[in-house]
Amino acid sequence: MRLGRYDNPYKCVSFTSIDPAVEQESVVLEAADGGLCGGTLYTKGQHKTVVCFMHPKADMSRHYAIAALVDAGYAAFGQNSRWLNNDELCVHENLLLDVAAGVRFLRQRGFENIVLCGNSGGGSLYAFYIAQSVTAPPGRLTQTPAGDYLDLNSYELPPVDGYINLAAHLGEGKILMMMIDPSVTDDNDPLSCDPSLDPFNPDNGFHQPPESSRYSPEFVARYRDAQRARVARLDAMAREKLAQRSEARQQLGQPDFGKRPWNERAAALRGSVVCPYMIVYRTEADLRMFDLSLDPSERDAGSLFSYRPDLTNYMEFGFARVQTPRAWLSTWSGLSSNADVVTNAGKISVPSFVIYYRGDNAIYPSDARAVFEAIAATDKQLASAPGDHYGFGVGTQERSGAPQALKQITGWLSERFAK
Repeated sequence: MRLGRYDNPYKCVSFTSIDPAVEQESVVLEAADGGLCGGTLYTKGQHKTVVCFMHPKADMSRHYAIAALVDAGYAAFGQNSRWLNNDELCVHENLLLDVAAGVRFLRQRGFENIVLCGNSGGGSLYAFYIAQSVTAPPGRLTQTPAGDYLDLNSYELPPVDGYINLAAHLGEGKILMMMIDPSVTDDNDPLSCDPSLDPFNPDNGFHQPPESSRYSPEFVARYRDAQRARVARLDAMAREKLAQRSEARQQLGQPDFGKRPWNERAAALRGSVVCPYMIVYRTEADLRMFDLSLDPSERDAGSLFSYRPDLTNYMEFGFARVQTPRAWLSTWSGLSSNADVVTNAGKISVPSFVIYYRGDNAIYPSDARAVFEAIAATDKQLASAPGDHYGFGVGTQERSGAPQALKQITGWLSERFAK
């Protein structure tokens, strides 16, 4: 029984070879709030334009597009966030300061043009950054969705010159709200299930891939409403945990706190710093993964990761599986996160290029069109290429689609930015 879609998932975002003549400079950067991030700058001589990659969690220092960009005459910067390989604590508002540190570093290196290329989760991160960078103080955000103080008006967010949205979703919260399994009846029990909402119940229209499922419009509408309701329930859970911590902190300021019994003081002190975790079960259940008639494309049936999502949906791995309340609200909540491409795209006026893979099992044609239509820039283009989310031929282990996407990206760059 084959569960995984890829024999070697580690090659999905990395290149396998690069010209030995390419100079690689690895750097550690300190953001304005003291957070540490880093990355690798790839150059081959002198360049006027650099293309940047960053993701909230994934390693972008060896992104598969870098070699092609450098071969085409551009510098490339693969940046990693302070939460590399760990989005359990990821607060997007802090990540904007990591992006700013990268942009500042590149300006200091003398680059005239900085183009942000957001792939997958990087698309919403970069859109969020651009939107806040062009918002004049005091109009920027002053707190996170969890209510923590973070005044972006007090930080320098250097502007950039271009935006590429490469196989990027509408935001981690938005994609999760389409992928989360609403048949969960008890968020503390991964096996709890309402059969009438179970996307893998044949009575609801499920067929085992490679056969396409067939869900009725009524089921789809009910399913989407239930997904939104589950996210709202998780939001309430996160806010309840944060309220408990806030209440404990208030106790510390009471005039009689020092005179209270030791056990009361200890409980308040510990409660004021505790960081409870949320476990979010079953997040691999977007109906479009199984029913190929929904948002039609060249994809095959199955999820981003698996041909057996009816099983992998229940495994320990998955989007947003373990989260602090802060991270849930800032990153993975489709109702609370500020990292929403469509909302932020209204402030993107720099030249923009949106490109998607036609066989993608996670980002669909309607997602790409929504991003394109929302971008405020007058100079914008929408394009597509064959392949799955990582640019592999659909159902293959060969990255045959990515070269076609990268050829379009370098062509778009060459028409607008000097090398």
